[in-house]
Amino acid sequence: MDSLGSRLRYARKSRGFTQITLAHNIGVSRGVIYNVENDKTVPWPIVTTAICHTLKINSDWLIDGKGNMDEAPTKPFSGHILSELYEVVKELSENEQLYLLDMIKALKMRLGNDNDLSAHTVSSLRST
Repeated sequence: MDSLGSRLRYARKSRGFTQITLAHNIGVSRGVIYNVENDKTVPWPIVTTAICHTLKINSDWLIDGKGNMDEAPTKPFSGHILSELYEVVKELSENEQLYLLDMIKALKMRLGNDNDLSAHTVSSLRST
């Protein structure tokens, strides 16, 4: 398995997903999965993360072929939130996407090691 596409196809089939079911689970079209598997496109990082979480595979293995396929991510994951983020972000220009990425990184730094936001903090962030 020399490419990201061939690794994705192998992982998807070994986990019992069709292109349609995987696409549905991560909130993208079947064409996205088809194009990645056929090495016609490289997925956005948010899509790669969603794929790895859904298939319970190691992102380093998927992207670079390093490590074992079966290593699962260590942090909790919310696929529906990433799917919604993807739907919003894909409509933005590249500059707007980069700005948003910088904002997310700044928020992460501001929060420090406390990555679990309380409901109150999340609520106050949404109202600003």
